[in-house]
Amino acid sequence: MTTAGADQPDTRPSTRGVGHALVAPWSLPPEDVVREVAGSREGLGAREAQERLVRDGRNALPEPPRPSAVRRLLSQYADVLIYILVVAAALKAFTRDWVDLVVIVVVIVATGLIGFVQEGRAASALAGLRRMQSLDAQVRRDGDWGVVDSATLVVGDVVRVRSGDRVPADVRLLTSAQLQVDESALTGESVPAEKSADPVDADAGVGDRTPMLFSGTIVTAGNGEGVVVATGRDTEIGRISTLVSEQTTTDTPLARQLDHLGKQLSVLIAVLAVVMLLVGRLVHGLDVDALISAAIGFAVAAVPEGLPALVTITLALGVQQMARRRAITRRMEAVETLGSTTTICSDKTGTLTQNEMTARAVVTPAGSYTVEGTGYDPAGRVVAADGTEADPRAHPDLAALVLAVGMCNDARVERADDGWRVVGQPTEGALVVLAAKAGGVPDAAERVHVVPFESSHKFAATLDDVPAAALGGAAGGRRDGAPAGTSGGALRLVHVVGAPDRLLDRARTEWSADGEPTPLDRAAWDERVDALSARGLRVLAAAVRPADGVVTITLDDVDDDLTFLGVVGIVDPPRPEATAAIAEAHGAGIRVKMITGDHRGTATAIARELGIAPGEGDVRALTGAELQAMDDDELREVVRDVDVYARTSPEHKLRIVRALQSHGEVVAMTGDGVNDAPSITRADVGVAMGIKGTEATKEAADIVLADDDFATIERAVEEGRRIYDNIRKAVVFLLPTNGAQSLVVLVAVLAGLTLPLSPVQILWINLVTALTLSLTLAGEPAEPGIMRRPPRSPDEQVLSGRATAIVLVASVVIGGATLLVYLLESARTGDHAVAQTSAVMMLALGQLAFLLSCRLLNGSAFTVRVLTGNPGLWVSAGALVALQLVFTYAPFMHGWFGSAPIGVHGWVLTAGAAVLVFLVMEAAKAVVRRAPAGRRGGVDREVDPRRS
Repeated sequence: MTTAGADQPDTRPSTRGVGHALVAPWSLPPEDVVREVAGSREGLGAREAQERLVRDGRNALPEPPRPSAVRRLLSQYADVLIYILVVAAALKAFTRDWVDLVVIVVVIVATGLIGFVQEGRAASALAGLRRMQSLDAQVRRDGDWGVVDSATLVVGDVVRVRSGDRVPADVRLLTSAQLQVDESALTGESVPAEKSADPVDADAGVGDRTPMLFSGTIVTAGNGEGVVVATGRDTEIGRISTLVSEQTTTDTPLARQLDHLGKQLSVLIAVLAVVMLLVGRLVHGLDVDALISAAIGFAVAAVPEGLPALVTITLALGVQQMARRRAITRRMEAVETLGSTTTICSDKTGTLTQNEMTARAVVTPAGSYTVEGTGYDPAGRVVAADGTEADPRAHPDLAALVLAVGMCNDARVERADDGWRVVGQPTEGALVVLAAKAGGVPDAAERVHVVPFESSHKFAATLDDVPAAALGGAAGGRRDGAPAGTSGGALRLVHVVGAPDRLLDRARTEWSADGEPTPLDRAAWDERVDALSARGLRVLAAAVRPADGVVTITLDDVDDDLTFLGVVGIVDPPRPEATAAIAEAHGAGIRVKMITGDHRGTATAIARELGIAPGEGDVRALTGAELQAMDDDELREVVRDVDVYARTSPEHKLRIVRALQSHGEVVAMTGDGVNDAPSITRADVGVAMGIKGTEATKEAADIVLADDDFATIERAVEEGRRIYDNIRKAVVFLLPTNGAQSLVVLVAVLAGLTLPLSPVQILWINLVTALTLSLTLAGEPAEPGIMRRPPRSPDEQVLSGRATAIVLVASVVIGGATLLVYLLESARTGDHAVAQTSAVMMLALGQLAFLLSCRLLNGSAFTVRVLTGNPGLWVSAGALVALQLVFTYAPFMHGWFGSAPIGVHGWVLTAGAAVLVFLVMEAAKAVVRRAPAGRRGGVDREVDPRRS
């Protein structure tokens, strides 16, 4: 009682190894296919099979070429920030600062190892695809049936399959009996596909190729025999494997931005170092030793060696937070990338919907009913048109239909650890649940005989003994309730359930509201069926006829004397939480697009219900056939305006993702089937369902949802935005540390002054701020309204125009305050060590003040919130002060770092200057916020009219 889904036409050659390619074997009669593959119905001979195996290769997906481990490891270090770290390490070695040298080397090695371990998603995805292939197969060789390793199958082999088997290769059916196959992983269709040996059109899509069995799919019912027409890479799953291997992962926005920032910093440091050396030598006549010391101090001050480690730690903490939100991150950078997502492309079945067929509507000749509840959970009501619960005893029309769909049914539902599940066909499971919600089928009802469902006649029939009281008289015109059939108080009836058109063709009457049979109004029923179909519902019909004295039934007994009972509208319902998540995504300026292998009508109806498409008016939807007719330029013109793509193939999903990326969109692709693996690999962020997703899809993805909840994606986007905000805050906070220090050294050299900070003191302040204050921002909570912002531009740099302005102002303010404190204390005490210690203290307290300002980078910090929400703030502040006390007053530190004790005056001066730093930075932030915005995102955020 199901219909197959469909993908788009693919008439590529499906067979190899027989001397020529066999085109569209699904369109040829079985005997022609056997002849084309040079086989026979008795199977190949063992010798011939071995020769073909040697010639054509094993029936397995090929291992992808992979670079050596050494090359993969070295590639992790091809990054400008790593080069900066190497330079910093060289300078540490030059100054014999072995402790910091070891720390930097550890950071370099760890960064490369993390990337090395996490690399190879495409290869893992192919491994997942290979695991989908069958391990053995029943094959006929030399006229006898036997079991062989499926990897030894060749084109021309005759194989057989039955319920529960995994199809071992692409097979053209020769015979079939009630054969149904679960192809959801390949086509995205939520119900098993019905199979038969009859040819179909050559341009039929994958889901419409009823004579074909595809490698890796699972037989759910019936049995069949067929001839192998494709093996290994030439199978449908092999074609998807090739698509996955051909995809190249794109650099994340953060990686591109940090690379750009690293290049800018390296150029700036080099230019300023040359200027400093020239002025020091030519203007002030400093000797070479002094210039070398100054250059080392400047380079050590300017190089942000802690930046890569800080970014890595922030991302790692984000990964842990994502895991607590049920999103398992396989690639650390994906956390940030998801936060910059502008478009989410989602598969329908199992992602936006529950992949659990549910009866939604019942229409009988007497009225219409709404069915509450979703999935296979039998909780829910059947509600009449007046809004009251429909009691079957008061609604005999409903009772008769429920009895029919309950008796003509082989499925059952049962409770499992993770919820309710169906044993049997999903569509029949929906009817079982409908019957349970309407009160259930009487225990006394008994099936006597059955005509199974066949795709040729599209209905099933049962001969049943039922209590007369269960019908309320709706027994094909019998209202007297008199005994009939084989037992007193029981009626023997034929119940029929199947396609509406087939039952309407065989019905002459329908059951009226007053309980009497009336002539069938075929036109009215056609309109009702069309109306349900327009809502995206799969429609099944039920009918009945008396069967007094009948012992068995055949197809001929289902004649044209049926009484039509009504229809049931069934759908794979949207996930309740998905609707709210999509609304939240829209509020955040993120487009959600549905890409599915289902029909246009079903996809459009579900899209309306989810809020992806407008609730009223026309919905622009593209089918795979229409997409296939477009070239890439035409697709790029419309891709952002179309939110529903129906009956698509893996190639179509790839083209859609690429077209969106050509507009600069950051694309997240979600799915659960093998057909989603190529586009998931290609997308900026691939998201797989962890429960119902295939292994291939999970291996290809960056993020796996442990709860299969689309709403988790929205929460992950929020987490990604928070993490990016924190990385931006950390960069904005960290750079003025280096900027202020290098500015102090640079001004001192240009002015011909004694260095206010020695290289070793610069190392100290870098170390203590990196160990304390820098890591505080990694745990910052999300700022208010974070999901009401539009997505930031993918081209935006970590340091946007406004962020750069804040960094420059902070560098000047903190550096100026440090230089001023040094000069004042030097003039007051005449002690160079005290003045330098006060300068170091000023840098520490100035950074603490700036940290408070950075906590609310996009708003004013004049709020109580700046002191709450992050317990790590006070821990870090306390640790910083404690370390500075050791630096200032511990005698051994005086020898190592040239520090000296400072008095109350020094503390008051530095603390007062730190407060002044906070006030000046808040004023600077207010001025920057009022300046015209450049790009979207960060402190340059403005509304994009296209997304408003």
